[in-house]
Amino acid sequence: MTAPRLTSPHLPRILTAGALAALVAGCAVGPKAPDASLPSRASGAFVGAATLAEVDPARPARDDWWRLYEDPTLDALVAEALAQNNDLEAAAANLRAVRAALSEARSGRLPSTTASAGYSRARAAATTTPPPAGQTTNPEVDSYDVGLEVAYEIDLFGRVESGVRAARADADAAEAALAAARVSVAAETARAYADACSANARIAVAERTLALQGDTARLTERLLEAGAGTGLDVARARAAVETTRASLPPLRAERDGALFRLATLTGRPPAEASEAARTCARPPQLSQPIPVGDGALLLARRPDVREAERNLAAQAARVNVAAAALYPSIRLGGSVGATALDAADLGDDGALRFSVGPLISWSFPNILAARARVAQQGALAEAALARFDQTVLVALQETETALSNYGNELDRRAALSAARDEAERAARLSRQRFEAGADSFLTVLDAERTLAQAEAQLAASEALVVTYQVALFKALAGGWTAA
Repeated sequence: MTAPRLTSPHLPRILTAGALAALVAGCAVGPKAPDASLPSRASGAFVGAATLAEVDPARPARDDWWRLYEDPTLDALVAEALAQNNDLEAAAANLRAVRAALSEARSGRLPSTTASAGYSRARAAATTTPPPAGQTTNPEVDSYDVGLEVAYEIDLFGRVESGVRAARADADAAEAALAAARVSVAAETARAYADACSANARIAVAERTLALQGDTARLTERLLEAGAGTGLDVARARAAVETTRASLPPLRAERDGALFRLATLTGRPPAEASEAARTCARPPQLSQPIPVGDGALLLARRPDVREAERNLAAQAARVNVAAAALYPSIRLGGSVGATALDAADLGDDGALRFSVGPLISWSFPNILAARARVAQQGALAEAALARFDQTVLVALQETETALSNYGNELDRRAALSAARDEAERAARLSRQRFEAGADSFLTVLDAERTLAQAEAQLAASEALVVTYQVALFKALAGGWTAA
């Protein structure tokens, strides 16, 4: 018999030749769990880490990465989310269910036993069984029976053992799925907290701008009352004030949305959102480079890669479960018991009965159906192999993208910080020149508008920096083993 063939255009980068040979081993023993090897390009440093001073490829990524921010509020929120999140509870319950299925599969290695005890009272029909001479009806007869049956399948063609391997791989995959859920919950909790803090910081910037523009508007009103200003200057100043005031409600709505997300992640209703997050003034800040390790360490850490590899191993084992149907099933069975017409006679030697012997069954007429099931499971194994291949590539792509976004946003933040400083200086000088009568109010208005935009852009960039940091930590699979 020819074993099912598993192919993939990326297979040389994903599996070693030995793993492939094990995967497509003969039907008599079935495909073994593949040993996933790393693509050669994943064994070194990440491309995005080569020139980024804010990351450290020499140190492996941390599971408790949120502690790098040294923010007690964030630490408490992540701990609460990991303990109370409902998605994590569902994933943990699913893991318990799959482990129970593994225990059920393991029981196939053991003999099955059936104990029985019965009593019956019967009378044969006189029309079919003549009654004894001189009687018109057959007598009623009591019958007592006790027995014990034992059956054991000789796993000559690996059906039971392959089923156990599949169930064990399913349990490993469910455990990896729980770990992936922990990674996501930790990252989303940190992101929601950072979003709330960033919204507060941007609200503070808008309120400072509003106060500055309010001072300017009052100045133009006083000048108009003194006969030195114009109504146009007053209208322009008031328009600037109202424009800035209009930016506050969306920011407050953004903060509330982040707080509600945070409450849901920590297993609370929105009304019980964290007050510490509601009042935080700025997003959490890192004081050291991010430890990222290299590509090989990443793929060893990523729970989704582990889950895909375990799903592949489970499906490979199911190919052999299906292939075992092509061969006879051999069972050894035996029974012992006693049958008597009186319960007191069940212990007599004459009541003893027993049987022992092998049972060979083979669904030979259904061989075409069995071959179809083997082909079906082989195709599913090829699909699992392709998903594993894709999961590896996506893991690398997500990490490189996160590194690129983080590095470029750091550069953008630096440029925006310099622009904000210059805009602040220009606004201060323009106001001084206006008060001295050297410049028109339009110059002041334009300088303050530029300053407001620069501060808003800088605050938004600082929020993005934290967002990209969290995305990088998530791509590095931090948070799945920390309690």
